[in-house]
Amino acid sequence: MTQPPVRRPVLALAAGLSALLLGCRPAVQAPEAQAGRADRPRVVTTFLPITLFTRAVAGDCAEVTALIPAASGPHDFQARPGDVAALKNAKVLVKNGLEMESFLDKLVKGAENPDLKVIDSSRGIATLENPEASGEAKAKDHDDHGHDDHGHDHGHDHGPINPHIWLDPVRAAQQVDNIRDGLIAADPACADGYRRNAAAFSGQLRQLNTEFEKQLAPFRGKTFVVLHDFAPYFADRYGLKAAYLVDVPEQNPSPADLARVAETVKRTQLRALLSEPQEGNRSFNALAGDLGIRISVFDPMETGTEESSRNPATYAEVMRRNVTDLVSAFR
Repeated sequence: MTQPPVRRPVLALAAGLSALLLGCRPAVQAPEAQAGRADRPRVVTTFLPITLFTRAVAGDCAEVTALIPAASGPHDFQARPGDVAALKNAKVLVKNGLEMESFLDKLVKGAENPDLKVIDSSRGIATLENPEASGEAKAKDHDDHGHDDHGHDHGHDHGPINPHIWLDPVRAAQQVDNIRDGLIAADPACADGYRRNAAAFSGQLRQLNTEFEKQLAPFRGKTFVVLHDFAPYFADRYGLKAAYLVDVPEQNPSPADLARVAETVKRTQLRALLSEPQEGNRSFNALAGDLGIRISVFDPMETGTEESSRNPATYAEVMRRNVTDLVSAFR
């Protein structure tokens, strides 16, 4: 359905006043709409950050629908009959890749849509191995062509590569560029719109990175603790060290996990443990009490609200909150 015309002067004035009143930079804005397309291709995305990036690139050129409801994450996704129908009727599927969506193989096969084009947004991006797979995190290049073809199900465990690349704004910009290229190939009629939208959004992500580099420079080499293993790329980008309680959020911490985190906090003099919005404080409550520190939040953006999933500016807003809370934990 075609969106109403954008009233640019009103929006620009509102954004400027908001920035002035709040004393901060305006959040990344949604891309300029490409009005007047009645034949927009149907594009299905997987989970929140991929939905945000795809909507930023698509603008009004494509109809974007999330396969996973915003309130659910890829770890606890349960397929519904309508999901197969959505893929059957779609022209494009956009995924994070790196085995984050291990459930996709069966769904794509069941959709029986030979014309479905799959965009792997992780293609060509430098990745980090999971410590369990290598003993340490090592940078390497990832080049995955199209569909996942591993033929096995990892359940809720991550594979040998950590998949959380979207939490590094520079890698996120590379994901946006990959999505741009895939959408242009699938829908060349709106190539100029995809290029314009992607250029604007990627540029703003790189500006966001510059902002974070300045904020986090005084803390290079410091360690922070999050709930599950989602922060290596963020830490790698800003010269930090990320420790975690459990590998994936569904796991219950063992006594050894709690002892390891307690030792890390004492050694680094960390002021806060960083939980996740959907988790609350339950996993860290007793530990924080024993250590005499507080609990803060670092949102990995695996889940959100339906409203937030419709606005690409959500990415910058959440990441700015994350950095603010992290700085507070260090101080």
